[in-house]
Amino acid sequence: MIGRSQPASSEQADGLLGPPGYRVVAGWTAPARARARAAEVIAAHRGTAPEVLHNPHVDQEWAQAIVRTDRLLNAVRDVIGPNVAVENMFLVVKWPGRDFEVPWHQDGINDRLELDPERSVAAWVALTDTDTESGCLHVVPGSQRVGYLPYEAEPDTGAARGRALGIRVGDSIQGVAVPVRAGSGLLMDTRLLHCSHSNTGAGARVGLNIRYVAPGAVSMRDGSSPSLSPLSGTGW
Repeated sequence: MIGRSQPASSEQADGLLGPPGYRVVAGWTAPARARARAAEVIAAHRGTAPEVLHNPHVDQEWAQAIVRTDRLLNAVRDVIGPNVAVENMFLVVKWPGRDFEVPWHQDGINDRLELDPERSVAAWVALTDTDTESGCLHVVPGSQRVGYLPYEAEPDTGAARGRALGIRVGDSIQGVAVPVRAGSGLLMDTRLLHCSHSNTGAGARVGLNIRYVAPGAVSMRDGSSPSLSPLSGTGW
């Protein structure tokens, strides 16, 4: 059973995205355009078959374009306000037939930083169609109300992607599968519990995990200044 502290109010407990803790962003781009980009990613990396690539928005124009896509960026602005930067991005490829379980986790906390859930939001955007077979996200609606939880690194499997940070939950926590079509995605409270399973389908599953922040959202554990990529506004 996941424990929780008593919230100051129901509005504060629910967070910026309301009681579910997540919201679908439909059609940030056309499905065919997203699939074409995924095909390019797959072709470029098929030889080495990496599973996680860090911060492609820093030096790759296609990723820079995606984080600035009008419908996606406007949806983020609606949640955290006009001043928006990218704090981090992962390109995640789940190759078919390869074990790649992402444990239950929260996007807003790790060994390096903690994000203020009132000034940040996590986005997951699909470049390929994702369903339960290919490893779509599973979320626990309302789990943001428990706040940030203790986490630990998953067992060392020797995978090149490293060891993901996970949260231990009871067997009763199953979550809800959220299939997403290519060119659509999710916005999630940075405290929302979510996971994904291995891809047992025929093709690669390609998605982007993006952490968007407003000014003052990032608390670095070592006291340093965060490395941000401002997208809009004048608060930087």
